[in-house]
Amino acid sequence: MTTADLAPTGPAQIELGLDTFGDVTRDATGELLSAAQTIRNVVDQAVLADQVGLSFFGIGEHHRREFAVSSPEIVLAAAAARTKRIHLGTAVTVLSSDDPVRVFERFSTLDAVSSGRAEVILGRGSFIESFPLFGYDLRDYEPLFDEKLELFSQLLTEKPVTWSGTLRAPLEEADVFPKTENGLRAWVGVGGTPESAVRAARYGYGLMLAIIGGPAERFRPFAELYRRSLETFERPELPVGVHSPGHIAETDQQAWDEAYEGFEAMNNSIGRERGWPPYNRLRFQHDVGPGGALYVGSPETVARKIADTVRTLGASRFDMKFSTGTLSHQKMMRSIELYGTEVAPLVRDMLS
Repeated sequence: MTTADLAPTGPAQIELGLDTFGDVTRDATGELLSAAQTIRNVVDQAVLADQVGLSFFGIGEHHRREFAVSSPEIVLAAAAARTKRIHLGTAVTVLSSDDPVRVFERFSTLDAVSSGRAEVILGRGSFIESFPLFGYDLRDYEPLFDEKLELFSQLLTEKPVTWSGTLRAPLEEADVFPKTENGLRAWVGVGGTPESAVRAARYGYGLMLAIIGGPAERFRPFAELYRRSLETFERPELPVGVHSPGHIAETDQQAWDEAYEGFEAMNNSIGRERGWPPYNRLRFQHDVGPGGALYVGSPETVARKIADTVRTLGASRFDMKFSTGTLSHQKMMRSIELYGTEVAPLVRDMLS
């Protein structure tokens, strides 16, 4: 498969979206905001994303103190009431510790209240808190996801489902409501294993590559494997997307200075649990460079990096995770504004 095979046919196919985990941020005095205020801010961020013409707004599911959102669908429903065009979804829904039937019901309901703008990105998540919280055994980590992903793929047909597995009660001609008007768009978030790419193709999901470290080129084999697998399973062509962290300001230096504290706080908070070394400015500057996965800089710098990634992977969607650590709501709002008004047109120009 050549670069030409991977590349999108034109800029009109590129969807530019945003993701947030609802990171709990600080106010102007340096005090942490409440989770409640953070959630209200997330809704305002979705409204602005819609106003500046972006394609997608995704909210991650987490069950820990750094993140305010544990029920993304409720926040997305609030955003749906205040937006008109933007698609709304998760980044990701932790399917392993949820029930596929309930997940489908919640998203078909969101699809109704948003007039067909709901999407779901399914994944295993990067944290394990939801497993003991909802009574799941971590020893079943792999089979839980595989079985539930298979069941959810059948529910997406919106026909009566007969299914059986080893970790959930079977279904016999089970019909699930409400139905959607035009189907539900579904993706699988993949961190970068061949098995995950093949599984997404086997069950007929779009592939969302979560690239949070290293250059995009490193993920090219997964995009190629996914496309070959779609052909093997006789699936129609399905989209490849990218999720990566970023921040935009008027200049590179301003963006770096604004973003660094939040990246440092988040990496060190999680790193204390996982044995990571302390985050530092040298690592940050590497990550914002050509060989890193952070899209931080001026509109032109970020647009060029996005365009390079899209070409490299043949992606049709790029979602920038614009919230990181304690970065303030005001700075995130400016980043969203620049992303929609300056970065998006530049990316389309570069790809054309």
